[in-house]
Amino acid sequence: MISNSEMIRIRRQMQRRIRDVVAERRRARLMEAHHTDLTGETTETENPLTTTL
Repeated sequence: MISNSEMIRIRRQMQRRIRDVVAERRRARLMEAHHTDLTGETTETENPLTTTL
């Protein structure tokens, strides 16, 4: 059986991982948008109809 403190530790670890993934995706989107601004080109992955959040 898992103790209460262990459950809290696991939950916090999962929240950290989710926050890290969200931040990485945000950075990737910003870099892609910045690249598009500089070159005036769009990338294949840049389709507003299929973008998910």
